[in-house]
Amino acid sequence: MSREIVVGVDGSPESLAAADWAAREALHRGLPLRLVHAWRWEPLDIPVVQDPESLERSAQEVLRAAESAVISRYPRSAVTGEIVADSPVAALLGAQERAEMLVIGSRGHGAVVGFLLGSYGQQIIAGATRPVVAVRSRDGADEDEGGTGRGGRIVVGQHGGAEDSAPALRFAFETAAARGASVRAVRAWSLPPLSAYTPGSMALADEAGGLVPYEEKALREALAPWRERFPEVPVTEHVEIGSAGQVLLASSGDAELLVVGRRARRGAIGPRIGSVAHGALHLAPCPVAVVPH
Repeated sequence: MSREIVVGVDGSPESLAAADWAAREALHRGLPLRLVHAWRWEPLDIPVVQDPESLERSAQEVLRAAESAVISRYPRSAVTGEIVADSPVAALLGAQERAEMLVIGSRGHGAVVGFLLGSYGQQIIAGATRPVVAVRSRDGADEDEGGTGRGGRIVVGQHGGAEDSAPALRFAFETAAARGASVRAVRAWSLPPLSAYTPGSMALADEAGGLVPYEEKALREALAPWRERFPEVPVTEHVEIGSAGQVLLASSGDAELLVVGRRARRGAIGPRIGSVAHGALHLAPCPVAVVPH
């Protein structure tokens, strides 16, 4: 099945910025772009005048405006639009079967660099089986008209063994290769509790020459297959003691995109984003891709 990049639009500046970012990414990857606008008329319990035909015309205008904005900036884009009679969350999650990624808009914190991720955004990220990229209204605003923004750096978090972070690393390397960008792979670690200092548990670290060399080796091993698959992508490695969220944010100041993983599992109260992804989505100075694994 042919893949496409799917972006949700609702007429807000944030969703138009998301559509603009998605259009550039679609050009980088040579993929079509689909704009999705969710609209559903439901009678209300309160006595407010509702005209379903007017609401439907408004939905069509929102979609046409987004299509026009994208095509005017990126005339080479292969753009299609779709109005879905459902909630925004259900509409985007329903479109992910054919999506390479989902792209959503998010409001900035005013003077604070970061996101205000609404409930729709959180539900989409928590429920998605495909990568979801959150974009703010100012992301990419300094690029040339119609520019593709090649180059730059993609920062990706790596944790655990090679299989744990393989989906996030794959997404980061694919994005970097499509953009002609580099990858900075970041691994955070912390000292184990005193109860963990036993001869058996520390054997691997001893073999590697200590805790720091052990963490550096783990990062190299996780990166090895992706370096082989994408030899044209320059890679830098960064291993630092500290919390994963803080180390990632400190490493993403010059990033075009921050890529983090999310364990796709349900908690007692439903799907969760995870603390690292949650922190990145609210505080990162760039668009954030959350990749389920």
